[in-house]
Amino acid sequence: MRKVYAILLSFLLAPCALRAQVFKIYENFSELEERIAKADGNKLLVINFWATYCKPCVKELPFFNQLYHKYGSQNFEILLVSLDFRSQLEKKFVPFLRSYTLQPEVILLSDQDADSWIPRVQPEWDGAIPLTMLVRGKARDFHVGEFESFEELEHFIHNFFQRVGLPQPPINDR
Repeated sequence: MRKVYAILLSFLLAPCALRAQVFKIYENFSELEERIAKADGNKLLVINFWATYCKPCVKELPFFNQLYHKYGSQNFEILLVSLDFRSQLEKKFVPFLRSYTLQPEVILLSDQDADSWIPRVQPEWDGAIPLTMLVRGKARDFHVGEFESFEELEHFIHNFFQRVGLPQPPINDR
């Protein structure tokens, strides 16, 4: 009888264990540029370039979840753009997403011609990650390197709002 319960339990739990974060694969940087262009101009677009092999990147990912929960999707759009290699998709990327619960939209940018698209993100950017980019209409700001705390990320965003003359974002009521 215990075997029957164990088998039934494994069938019930297996779909949960196999379920991973939904993500999109962009073959080239132009697809990401199109996604950025389609963003709601009344929302702040927060884009974080990261990779599973980058320890500082992984360390700050929970801060983007916090941002999502604190301010809500009605005020922000958050894109987590992974620069992992597509060849590592099944071996590293998907297992990583299974072990982390990321609320923001996840994109795998598989365009390996970084020398062509990095200057299009920011001419002074050398490609080091993590990089966080803020976009609101034509206004942009960049932060290269790891955020040491959620408060540091939040401060970066609040300074951006102040610099471009926008009111501070309201806190989510959820």
